[in-house]
Amino acid sequence: MTITFHGAARNVTGSKHLIKLKDDTTILLDCGMFQGMGEQSEDMNEHFGFKPDKVDYLILSHAHIDHCGLIPRLVAEGFNGPIFCTSATMDLARILLMDSAHIQMQDAAYSNKHRARKGQPLLTPLYTDEQAIAALRLFKIVEYHHEYEITPRVKLTFTDAGHILGSAAVHLTILEDGKITHITFSGDVGRYGDMLLNSPEIFEQADYILLESTYGDSLHKELGPIEDALLDIIKQTCLIKKGKVIIPAFSVGRTQELLYALNSLELKGTLPDVNYYVDSPLSQKATEVLMNHPEVYNNEIKEVLKTDANPFGFKGLRFIQSTEESKALNNDLRPCVIISSSGMAEAGRVKHHIKNNINNDKNTILMVGYCEPNSLGGHLLKGDHEVHIFGEMYEVKAEVQSIRSMSAHGDYEDLLHFLACQDPSKVKKIFLVHGEYEVQQHFAGKLKEKGFSHIEIPYQHQKIELE
Repeated sequence: MTITFHGAARNVTGSKHLIKLKDDTTILLDCGMFQGMGEQSEDMNEHFGFKPDKVDYLILSHAHIDHCGLIPRLVAEGFNGPIFCTSATMDLARILLMDSAHIQMQDAAYSNKHRARKGQPLLTPLYTDEQAIAALRLFKIVEYHHEYEITPRVKLTFTDAGHILGSAAVHLTILEDGKITHITFSGDVGRYGDMLLNSPEIFEQADYILLESTYGDSLHKELGPIEDALLDIIKQTCLIKKGKVIIPAFSVGRTQELLYALNSLELKGTLPDVNYYVDSPLSQKATEVLMNHPEVYNNEIKEVLKTDANPFGFKGLRFIQSTEESKALNNDLRPCVIISSSGMAEAGRVKHHIKNNINNDKNTILMVGYCEPNSLGGHLLKGDHEVHIFGEMYEVKAEVQSIRSMSAHGDYEDLLHFLACQDPSKVKKIFLVHGEYEVQQHFAGKLKEKGFSHIEIPYQHQKIELE
């Protein structure tokens, strides 16, 4: 049995891990898109490093694009097997993949206008909406805790990873040469005591663990509740400076957490009386999906639901749909809060909002999650005084703030908590994935302190044979 790491290897995007058994059964864990890596992303997204038509099964941990975003291309290049995921993941993947296909087609069409004028060869999108629809037909639901027989020799179980709606840790029981091997893939591990979701669940003893390590060197220590931090920033920017708060936020997870926190402020009677915009049609759809899956809510939000039927809605909130409405926000000089995707500020409407507001020191750009270092959000978090936006340099006059405690990824204490159900002496090896290399090296030391002595940090396309 071998496992080859074709993505999220010493970086945090493009999750793809290929397991191949001696009988040639091939199982792909995730099929994510590389993001936030500039031109390098384009090349990596066009070349899998393996033949899609040779893959028998795909198991999807959750619906974030860096974990599912290349599934339509995989199908377009010959994959035709089942795609196993939870029901909530399937609902989210449907809207996210269709939105991603629209973006691929739109970006290609935009580039081709310029290329045609210059006589350059035209580009083709990574995939089309028709290819996304074809991929969605292959999805098959496996609910949490249900042991599903993929083949007589391979069984699959999902446990809740607490990261986003529908996220799962993947557990495989594989029989080969008369010997049973237990492999766990963490997917992305959420936080214990998350604002909305259940905490990550315990799982049975594993022989091999593929463990995410995004924040393997960080602790999300909070100075106070998230809503207090939001309240201070909104008061300072909107009420005192009369400016705008621009919040790049992922459509799934982070936007809903922000809305929940703002709703909590309204319930307390402290929400500032300004306009609040969610400028992302995808975010509205994702919020509706979350409302349709109350089984993922933690006990706190279940209590809120007893008195508040919509914990993601409040006075002054408006969802923006059309491009024209989005552009109109730039001409509206009134103080407001704009929540828009993408979370790394690499694409989407939020990039336009940043461009139009970054030169005004009355405004605040508030980062609320992880940003790949080379992304626009990453440069803003580093404190760059000038940034590139749409090919032009812009001076950063707006205030840049962050609420790191809002990350949907667990910090190293959460990750160690996730492993607390395991006997380190029985774990043959932990493979650290989905993390920057320096962070992973730091986290490897933390794991060794807990008794996990065999740790490997695979590089891109590295093949490793399991005992």
